Amino acid sequence: MKRVFVVHGWKSKPSSNWFPWLKSELRLWPVEAQVLAMPHPEKPKREAWMKTIAKAVRVPDEDTFFVGHSLGGIAILRYLESLPSKTRVGGVVLVAGFPESINRSEIMTFFEKPLDYGKIRQIAGSNIVAIQSTNDPYVPFEHGEKLRDALLARLVVIESGGHLNSASGHVTLPVVLKELVELGC
Repeated sequence: MKRVFVVHGWKSKPSSNWFPWLKSELRLWPVEAQVLAMPHPEKPKREAWMKTIAKAVRVPDEDTFFVGHSLGGIAILRYLESLPSKTRVGGVVLVAGFPESINRSEIMTFFEKPLDYGKIRQIAGSNIVAIQSTNDPYVPFEHGEKLRDALLARLVVIESGGHLNSASGHVTLPVVLKELVELGC
């Protein structure tokens, strides 16, 4: 059975934004969908978030897919780079993601070292999508381009979508579902 793990961002929770909608939509398919409750979302720590992902996923395989919003995206990338090189996953969708610091001291543990882009590409293959808004107030659009270039990801541009969260009017985000389908979920 296909499995999808959704990782929320900083100061967020499983019941916010479009996460409940996505989980509900995925459950209409033969897909096991989980929106993970990340520990201490107000003061996130990389190691604690990676342990939470690892505990939920257990054994990742080609039927395992990830969706990350904002800080959830870098948490997923950090998790993937921690896996054995022979591991393969089905795909990754990064929404309002960023591969480098956005100069917020509260989340700096995620950026203590550069990402191992080669290993992440090896594990996820060409099944990485970055969805980025042109006017995100927190994550500059250039981060989507960096994800595209470093991970050979497909970049989906959302015009004037804000941070692609409920505060910018997104309680559903059909493009995520569409991208999961295209990744083979």
